[in-house]
Amino acid sequence: MNKYKVGIISLGCPKNQVDGEIMLSKLAKAGFETVLSPEDADLMIINTCGFIDSAKTEAIETILEMAQYKVAGIISAIVVTGCLAERYKDEVIKEIPEIDAVIGIGANNDIVKVCQKALCGFTTNFFPNECYLPLSGERLLTTPKYMAYLKLSDGCNNRCSFCAIPLIRGKYRERSMEDIVSEARALAASGVRELVLVAQDTTRYGKERYGKYMLAALLKKLCEIDEIKWIRLYYCYPERVTQELIDVIAAEEKVCSYIDIPMQHCSEKVLRAMHRAGNRDSLHALISKLRSEIPGVAIRTTLMVGFPGESAQDFEQLCNFVKEMEFDKMGCFAYSPEEGTPAYSFENQIEDGVKARRAEILGEIQYGVTQKINSRRCGEIYETIVEEFDGEQYTGRAYFDSPDIDSSITFTSETALEAGQFVKVKITGYDGYDLFGKAIGG
Repeated sequence: MNKYKVGIISLGCPKNQVDGEIMLSKLAKAGFETVLSPEDADLMIINTCGFIDSAKTEAIETILEMAQYKVAGIISAIVVTGCLAERYKDEVIKEIPEIDAVIGIGANNDIVKVCQKALCGFTTNFFPNECYLPLSGERLLTTPKYMAYLKLSDGCNNRCSFCAIPLIRGKYRERSMEDIVSEARALAASGVRELVLVAQDTTRYGKERYGKYMLAALLKKLCEIDEIKWIRLYYCYPERVTQELIDVIAAEEKVCSYIDIPMQHCSEKVLRAMHRAGNRDSLHALISKLRSEIPGVAIRTTLMVGFPGESAQDFEQLCNFVKEMEFDKMGCFAYSPEEGTPAYSFENQIEDGVKARRAEILGEIQYGVTQKINSRRCGEIYETIVEEFDGEQYTGRAYFDSPDIDSSITFTSETALEAGQFVKVKITGYDGYDLFGKAIGG
């Protein structure tokens, strides 16, 4: 075959990005050349997200942009996969005729054949069961060479009333510990120094294969890999943060004192309507426990405002909770009604303007919290991973900053540094969410 050039745009979460990297590896093995820009591509893959309205909008806008490239003759074919394709299989290709293939996530194994057919002018609509999505495989990393996401599982059994993920990704299924550790060793051998563990629910890991939660045991195995410097945890459910997991985070130097726990809300009434466990007191107790047992722990959470039936009192309770808890990092989004979920038909839906205003208020509160936290960091020294250099200053991250979603440290250094290198940085100031400093001893 001709040496076709293929590019990919992966939208949404890191789990989707891993799926895209597996597809790129399959294409590279088949003789495709991977490129970064649509201007250089013969075919573009859009690996979509379809979690909430804003993600769907971004996906549609990206597809339409690639359609314009095709109309202009810059690219020859468009393949759409990922969550939006899985969820709206009938509508996508009907509404955007420039698309050559719309495939479900279960067809990712067949990406080479799909792309070959698209380049030959054939249209493909292919939606095998989502259980055929490969959980692992060789990857062509699209992250910087020093960090990678490591996916533990896919699908979800939690059935939160607002969430369409189980409808899109299917039931929870997980990889063996041996498979995960083997991939981690291969990533380390390729130069990866930071691993970010991802899944729809990382704290559930082990329950399917081993009959008990095994995230803590997995972390211990990963810490045995010499080349790995940092291991970071995403998507931990509050009720499954076990004592064993806390002990491992506290004891293992390689496990960052950083934990991402999407709490969604603190009102017991709202949480019950979301089909989630816990309440303000249990969440407060967990946060206090984490902070008392893991020195310097950084806690990230995600909160939702405007869920059906969220009263002014519920929102006020959430605002006070954010003020009191002083989360190191917080993401907030307005409830998005998703077809097929129980909450879609709930009564007492809240107006979009009210939801947007509540999200804005919560963001303002968190900004104030961040200023207090950043002021306390001034004068402190943190080990920092170097990411970029603009000719004058470096940008990097400490243990309390995740790639892409969190803030950064901008700093100077008297000696030249390389991306992926670790250096100690003394914090000298801050502006908004970002910190400033200077490297010491380097």
